[in-house]
Amino acid sequence: MHFGGAMRRSQPYAGILAPIVAFCGIGAAVYVNRSWWRLTDNAISDLGKLGLPHNWILNSSLIVTAVLGIYYSTGLLERSRNGVERAGVWIFVGGLMFLAAIGLFPEGTSPHYYVSWAFFITAGLGLLTSGIGALSSGDRAFGWFSVVLFLIGWALATWARGHFKGVAVAELIGAVVIALWHYVLLLQVAKNVR
Repeated sequence: MHFGGAMRRSQPYAGILAPIVAFCGIGAAVYVNRSWWRLTDNAISDLGKLGLPHNWILNSSLIVTAVLGIYYSTGLLERSRNGVERAGVWIFVGGLMFLAAIGLFPEGTSPHYYVSWAFFITAGLGLLTSGIGALSSGDRAFGWFSVVLFLIGWALATWARGHFKGVAVAELIGAVVIALWHYVLLLQVAKNVR
């Protein structure tokens, strides 16, 4: 991706903070619920289900992460070199909106199942689409990194779904893949803004 032009000064900081807020929120929720929650037997969303004491820890961290991520990502739109890159950013923003919806509609509400799946699918497709757009613009390093990371993440998450009782391992793989891609993209922003 091309990142010339002025990005608001606060947008890269929002990008740095977004995954940190998410993983700290998940970690804190796991710690509080360590008496019953197991990585191999549960879903991450179990930590935010309705009626659970302290469910706000997970749910609020997901909402804050989404807001920070959307604010950062909108700064990338005008820097996209082509329509495919721009579409990838928009799809990724859509994924972040679904992430906020996971916090707004926690486990125990009827939309929860759908918004959870929608987050991982949409964010992953945004990552892949941005990578394809980068390839078509001649940015082979970031393009291939994005495509290969998407394929590895999808394969590992599919394997985890078949090998563990719960989906938390697959969800964590997806979250790590998205965060890794996000930080590599952020490094490109920092390199090109100097």
